[in-house]
Amino acid sequence: MTARVARILIGLATVAGAAAALRPDVLAVGQAPAASLSAGKRDDLPASEGAARATLETSPRHSEYMNVMDRLLITRTYIVHPPQGGRSALVLVIPDDRGLSDWARAIADQLAREGFTAIVPDLLTGAGPNGGGTASFASQDAVARALGQLPAEQVMQRLEGVWNYAMRLPGMTGKGAVVGFNWGGTYSFRFAGTEPEVGTMTGAVVFYGRPPEAAALAGVRVPVLGLYAGDDPGVTGTTDATAAEMKRLAKSYEPVVFAGAGHGFVRAQTERAANLTATEQAWSRAIAFLKERTK
Repeated sequence: MTARVARILIGLATVAGAAAALRPDVLAVGQAPAASLSAGKRDDLPASEGAARATLETSPRHSEYMNVMDRLLITRTYIVHPPQGGRSALVLVIPDDRGLSDWARAIADQLAREGFTAIVPDLLTGAGPNGGGTASFASQDAVARALGQLPAEQVMQRLEGVWNYAMRLPGMTGKGAVVGFNWGGTYSFRFAGTEPEVGTMTGAVVFYGRPPEAAALAGVRVPVLGLYAGDDPGVTGTTDATAAEMKRLAKSYEPVVFAGAGHGFVRAQTERAANLTATEQAWSRAIAFLKERTK
């Protein structure tokens, strides 16, 4: 379903008897039970913001921090290894505008549970107070402002550097993909146009990220899966034009819009029923895409 927006209607009302009236590309699903919004983290889903720290504290998976140097630029990087032995593909996680937070690390932990080696770079390494990174900033707003001021060239250099480092770790298959959220979703789109020095980039997942400029779209080299919130017009309103341009360029782009969900629905999955349902469906699609692209 390349270059076509599949609109998934997340029901906030009874939909019985309405299925026949839906367009072929619309799927009606039931509302998530209210009790599930406050329940503990499910094994098959990434953590919400509120559950992230507890998820990390109880995870059985091995994780570590590494300082990765690339052309004199050091990037503190969080790495989570899958529990099984043998070889694994790489997933580079580009966090949202809160940087290397507990939630971003919990996303990596969930990817490792699915069998990937997952890495999250601190793109603010050295840019914080007293030369610190994300954790050194006084507030989440300060982190977002600092990320917004980073030169795109520096961000891409850090991403390429940590990718090349991780691909040289023992047990890697040589294949990998990128997943980005919000601010990081735009850079996931950008990274889809890179040709890494080490290993092979095979796919990109964009969670509610704006598309990059036209030149970056023209450079996309791998299939892109876009996952968007219906209640997020500033971002989701870009998908039709992006799909048309990607089709013109003969690029593979599948945008999926989850009606009723709000921006950042994976982090905010407990805030409304539509966010949880969108998280369930979007995460399932993302994992299936990543496994197919990196097999």
